[in-house]
Amino acid sequence: MIFKLNLRGAILVAAAVTGLVTLTSPARADRCDDSAKELANQIDRLKVNFRAGNIVYLTHPSAKELSVGCRGDKYSIELYAKGDRKPTPEFFALVGSMAAIVFTVTKDDTTTGATRCLKRMGLLRGDKITMRYRRLNMDCTRTKTDASIAITRGKDE
Repeated sequence: MIFKLNLRGAILVAAAVTGLVTLTSPARADRCDDSAKELANQIDRLKVNFRAGNIVYLTHPSAKELSVGCRGDKYSIELYAKGDRKPTPEFFALVGSMAAIVFTVTKDDTTTGATRCLKRMGLLRGDKITMRYRRLNMDCTRTKTDASIAITRGKDE
């Protein structure tokens, strides 16, 4: 009889401790969700669309496609943007401000890097440019109708 009482008491104490631990530990959100919410709060007319896997899709009037992706094989976070074949200054400003928020780099540096990458594509250099600017990897691609940029930072940086 005494053994059952001690076992019941131990179970109650364990349940109480487990309950307290779950109440006191803060809820951890995903880095992609945090980045997407921060982007939506700080950039005008940017809206979080939906999440699929490790990618959060966003919408903005000056871009055809926008997304923030997390945890790839060689990168910790990725920013992808697609616009017209001849990007507008609004598109450059959007990509620069998004990259500045996501990668915590100054807006001038990210805007300069994105502009250089997107403007290098052409007849002499081709339709695919890969460059590195301020510890950010930038991959720019152009098709007949649109141009896109993917900005990543390696896991080791």
